Amino acid sequence: MLLSKDKKHLFVSETTANTVAELDLASGKLIRRLSIPVEPTGLALSPDGKKLFVTAGVSKGQALVFDTQSGKQLTSYPTGHSPTAPVVSADGKTLYLCNRFNNDVSVIDTKSGKTRSRIPVKREPLAAALSSDGVHLLVVNHLPAGAANADYVAASISIIDTKTSKVSGEFALPNGSNGLQDICLSPDGKYAYVSHVLARYQLPTTQLERGWVNTNAVSVFDLQKMTFHNTFLLDDIDLGAPNPWGIAITDDGTTLAVSHAGSHEISLIDRTALHKKLTAGDSQAPNDLSFLVGIRKRVKLPGLGPRHCVISGQRLYVAQFFSDDIGVVDLSNSDNPTVSALSLGPVKKMDVARRGRFLFNDGSFCFQQWQSCTSCHPSERIDALNWDILNDGIGNPKNTKSLLLSHKTPPTTVTGCRANAETSVRAGIRFFMAVLPESDAVAIDEFLKSMRAVPSPHLVDNQLSESAQRGKAVFKKAKCGKCHAGDYFTDLKLYQVGTGTGREIDTKYDVPTLIEIWRSAPYLHDGRSQSIRDVVTTHNPDDDHGYTQNLSRDEIDDLVEYVLSL
Repeated sequence: MLLSKDKKHLFVSETTANTVAELDLASGKLIRRLSIPVEPTGLALSPDGKKLFVTAGVSKGQALVFDTQSGKQLTSYPTGHSPTAPVVSADGKTLYLCNRFNNDVSVIDTKSGKTRSRIPVKREPLAAALSSDGVHLLVVNHLPAGAANADYVAASISIIDTKTSKVSGEFALPNGSNGLQDICLSPDGKYAYVSHVLARYQLPTTQLERGWVNTNAVSVFDLQKMTFHNTFLLDDIDLGAPNPWGIAITDDGTTLAVSHAGSHEISLIDRTALHKKLTAGDSQAPNDLSFLVGIRKRVKLPGLGPRHCVISGQRLYVAQFFSDDIGVVDLSNSDNPTVSALSLGPVKKMDVARRGRFLFNDGSFCFQQWQSCTSCHPSERIDALNWDILNDGIGNPKNTKSLLLSHKTPPTTVTGCRANAETSVRAGIRFFMAVLPESDAVAIDEFLKSMRAVPSPHLVDNQLSESAQRGKAVFKKAKCGKCHAGDYFTDLKLYQVGTGTGREIDTKYDVPTLIEIWRSAPYLHDGRSQSIRDVVTTHNPDDDHGYTQNLSRDEIDDLVEYVLSL
């Protein structure tokens, strides 16, 4: 969502309708809808408010430019894969945007539409903010990068120097930080705030109480010193605040608002009191479930699935993804904020698959609402962490698996202890959430079955590159298809592949599908391999992952390119 420059109108990207709605906030009425050729993902305004920039698309991403007065499309710029989070420089000459699955940021000249540069960042950049002086672009990386069996695994914030168009530094977050969603800056430009999940992945998953598995947090960064400041938990001792998403600050800087997509709430935090506590040298803030007691109010929203939020004066607006409307919170009475909703039009009844998607993202039915399914499977894929799940004993953490094609590629666990996805869905509900009726489990099944693979960013015009075409032949030469066979590149069997250690040295592991494997790093049962190259070289001494030892460097390059194109 995005406020107009005069804060009288609200622009809302409607992703599944391929439209951008414009609402008049005084009347609460819909003014118009802008038709977008592909799914809209982000919005930004020119400094004078006359142009609206809309990022849209997947493999052939684009940034569309609209005249805010007439609503007509003026032009469009080509971007990278799955562009999002557009940001316009103060002089209006530069558009920055995140190419999520290229893992980079485009720097575009708004006059010519030409891309000046593409700046590599860590992993799946999803949000960005420009410092008040325009010197730094802060880019939020959604997931951790690197191996999962390391002592420290966390996503980060990339700091881009806008003068050199290069990454000049990085903000590290606490160990276990993942699922980063949004960023906002304080009105005085001194601090940045980022919402995220803080996973306790180094503990066995023996209980849910007190955030034993997942907690929910905001990390704070000092932009004057360009340092990490602190992280605080949004949860209470016996009530989680699952899946923090949108984050915004009132114009006077007194209130920090955070939406909780999993519990359909908004947290209103006294920012002055917050910083007094954060600067008091409290190093326990990332583990203190009572940190916000007395300085935060939790407000139940009128709709479902709150995500991005914006504030205009004493009104907070939050996009409610699953109720298809805009939640409104009146902040004028801080003791008892009133809530209402703005309609975006007739609401369609959820079909079974959409209800399943809602349940997958809903943490309100979890015991003490600590988490939802998406807490460990953001975007239904992976969190890039190893978890000690008790389905195959204790003390043997395994890397999170993507749920794409899970119903078509049984078994669904690394060691095959769950026969199929239906069994895993019900076990996940029972052991990590709460008891649900069978109809809800069926709905989640239907949602997961409805998922479709995203085209690989390694494709060229949706076709294999020349290198990948050569790699297809190498794939056959190396006999990779012996196990990675069929339409889903798996024979659905278990094999001992030389990666087991300790008491698991003889354990057999499931052959994963290679469809969308480019998106699910790190690899192998314990996430030891940062890349597919590591799988077929460093961690393949006995040719258990294809006969690769005698391949040339060029053949390895081509093989990797082919696998990453699937």
